[in-house]
Amino acid sequence: SRETFNVTSYDAVAFGIITLQTLAGLWINGFIVCVLCVAWAKKKIFHSNEKILLFLGCSCLGNFCTTWLFSFLSVIYPQCFLANPLPQMFAALVGFFNSSNTWGSACLSVFYCVKIANFQYTFFIYLKGKIDRMVPWLLLVSVLFALIMGVLAYDISYRAVFQNLNSTAPRNLWNIHIMMDEHTFALFCIIGFISTTSFLTAIFSALLLLFSLWRHKCRMQANSVRNLTMDAHSKAIKSILSFTFIYSIHFTGYVLSSIHANKTEYALMFVIVIFQYALPIAHSLILILINPKLEKTFIRTLSCFK
Repeated sequence: SRETFNVTSYDAVAFGIITLQTLAGLWINGFIVCVLCVAWAKKKIFHSNEKILLFLGCSCLGNFCTTWLFSFLSVIYPQCFLANPLPQMFAALVGFFNSSNTWGSACLSVFYCVKIANFQYTFFIYLKGKIDRMVPWLLLVSVLFALIMGVLAYDISYRAVFQNLNSTAPRNLWNIHIMMDEHTFALFCIIGFISTTSFLTAIFSALLLLFSLWRHKCRMQANSVRNLTMDAHSKAIKSILSFTFIYSIHFTGYVLSSIHANKTEYALMFVIVIFQYALPIAHSLILILINPKLEKTFIRTLSCFK
């Protein structure tokens, strides 16, 4: 008999929440992309950190659009996901944009660590002089890892939708779970290794930068120095702590979703997925607040709306 998908309350509620998240994410990341592109067109100069921010903004835009389109089709016409290869394409796109976002965040964390942190090590000083030339290569490596994640997500989605839908009972998009065989387990291990590597790279760089800024702030306090530099250091420390907290929660959600991918705990998966897509919005806001150019334009834009 022909398998069908049923639209449940999970799909309807998820679509409503994801629509609100998508509107906020598109506005914030579209703002970042537009400001950077306008500045590039005016000054004909594109700094290394702006290249990474543009890469992150485009990745988030693609991720939000793909997620919203998936949710829209799951509510309006869920039977289309029985057509090969539509589910695999959505899974590949989501995997690609998610990986681009995480690796872009790791690149930005490494860049700020090398540029701002003050460590008197030969290798670190060498990186400080070469980091601007390395940024395009770091972004290229990020794209390659994202392509690998997309291909693996395509394969896993094919197995989940077309090889494991062997029951005659009606199903919905939240009820699909992955049967874990040796091949699928190997794919999950590769995906987990790539994701863990990007997470550890970002967190380690952020902690190094945090340690350097905190040490410098303590020295200024010991010398009774109170100026704009110290205020900037305090702001940078708060931003890094916020980034580390958000990134850690996002990675925890990814781990939980991977662990429960072969179980039928629909409510838990629903909460994890919704919460995961809220974190990139907060991350984008932090990126705006730590960049003086973006922050000034953002405040000016908000005042215009008022």
